[in-house]
Amino acid sequence: MSALAQRVCAALVLIPAVVAAVLWLPTGGFALVLGAFALVGASEWCQIGQLPKIIHVGFVAAVALCLIAIHFTMHLELVMLAVLLSALLWWLLALFAVLAQQREIRLRCFDNTLVRFLAGGLTLVPAWASLVWLHSYRPTMVLFVLVLIWVADSAAFFAGRRFGRHKLASRVSPGKSWEGVAGGLLAVVMLAVGVAMANQSTITSPALFVVLSFIVALASVLGDLIESLFKRRAGVKDSGTLIPGHGGVLDRIDSLTAAGPCFAAGWFFSGGMA
Repeated sequence: MSALAQRVCAALVLIPAVVAAVLWLPTGGFALVLGAFALVGASEWCQIGQLPKIIHVGFVAAVALCLIAIHFTMHLELVMLAVLLSALLWWLLALFAVLAQQREIRLRCFDNTLVRFLAGGLTLVPAWASLVWLHSYRPTMVLFVLVLIWVADSAAFFAGRRFGRHKLASRVSPGKSWEGVAGGLLAVVMLAVGVAMANQSTITSPALFVVLSFIVALASVLGDLIESLFKRRAGVKDSGTLIPGHGGVLDRIDSLTAAGPCFAAGWFFSGGMA
């Protein structure tokens, strides 16, 4: 079976399962399922983050403990505020790291094991917390974030393939182009406008919703790029082999690790736009 056929078959299985989990599971069940994916992602991070083997188990355990602690304190506004602010700070630093890599500036801080340990935790834990928090508030918002990423990725792929001439970050992820990103962003804006118009009773600020969706789409690109950066440093193509044709769990959720906290932060600080 070709790689493309494997990707299609895996998607046909995974997408309905993910949608069912988002819409049908209670928040506790959703948190448990999502937590399992986060822990698999933590295990894969040990490889692409080049963590010493002696601390692999410790890293996965630390991520698990963070998930448990946040789960039982998520109802406290101060806890979610801290989670979202730490995520936003990390992704600003990640943007700086991608720009530095593109300029062939090696950030020696990433040679430090503790920094790579923290980078993995800040990539995975806030993403899990953000999606679980959104699910407790309104499960359809989690589904919207997922669809936004799927639409952005698909549109970017086809636009890049047809019109791609200018590389986005050739020293980080050579396959991406500015034209592809533009195509993805255009598709996301169209999606957000449609969703806002169809949900005027619950989305009272359509313009803000569209702007947030645009920013989240940009963040999803950054999530993909930072994982690519760490994979290049580790000299690996995929984070794992768990999903046929797709690679590892991190390869599938890299965009979500940035998009989830970004959307949750917008929803949190805007008061739900409703």
